[in-house]
Amino acid sequence: MNKKKAIEIKNLTAGYHNETVVENITCTIYEGDFFGIIGPNGGGKSTLLKSILGLIKPQKGTITIYQKPPAQMRTMIGYVPQYAEYDRDYPISVMDVVLMGRRNIRGYHPRYTKDDKTETVQALKTVHMDKYLQRHISELSGGQRQRVFIARALVSHPKILLLDEPTASIDKESQDSFYTLLQTLNKEMTILLVTHDIGVISSYVSRVACLNRYLFTHDEKVVTKEMIEATYNCPVDLIAHGVPHRVLEEHTHINNKKKR
Repeated sequence: MNKKKAIEIKNLTAGYHNETVVENITCTIYEGDFFGIIGPNGGGKSTLLKSILGLIKPQKGTITIYQKPPAQMRTMIGYVPQYAEYDRDYPISVMDVVLMGRRNIRGYHPRYTKDDKTETVQALKTVHMDKYLQRHISELSGGQRQRVFIARALVSHPKILLLDEPTASIDKESQDSFYTLLQTLNKEMTILLVTHDIGVISSYVSRVACLNRYLFTHDEKVVTKEMIEATYNCPVDLIAHGVPHRVLEEHTHINNKKKR
């Protein structure tokens, strides 16, 4: 049986005003994928996610979500941004933060319903944060806050979850349990994760790509020396500690452009 195409990107070029940030990207993410994208800061990872969300219009090419334009499918997508800013002095609880995710469904109706609150508690249970629902958001650790922000994304029951550098504020000890949670969520939804953390990719995702203006892909989850060099445009030495790995063929750019 052929997998459904959750996200299909064809010849995408996108950026801001007259600046091009990502160029000529073609990629298909299938329903049920846990797709990881790595690349350096400024390489276009966040720009690609914003394009998928329909927040940035392509300069060229197309993006479809289940064969429809992103603007028509926003209720199908949960999004966890790289930095979720908040006022530490503002009196907002964990429950309030997650309830905001129901706006994706309810719009700007002034009152939350009983169903909204029930769904919020369930989303917090999913990420194992329900016992903190009355806590102020500033009282949580970085890892706990990220779980709350994931709950906010989950409360509208998306089919696709997009995460932008989700472990940027999480200590190393919390990362394993965080990615284990994502693996559990992946049983119910498609996940697209972008990160600069090379080490995490081959351990948790099912498919991987490298992005630095151009996208280099493999239908496997192995990160190789060639992939990294194609992305970072410089020689790279990889060190593995007791982890078996395979060597894949070196990337060739789709237009055979010389690597910079």
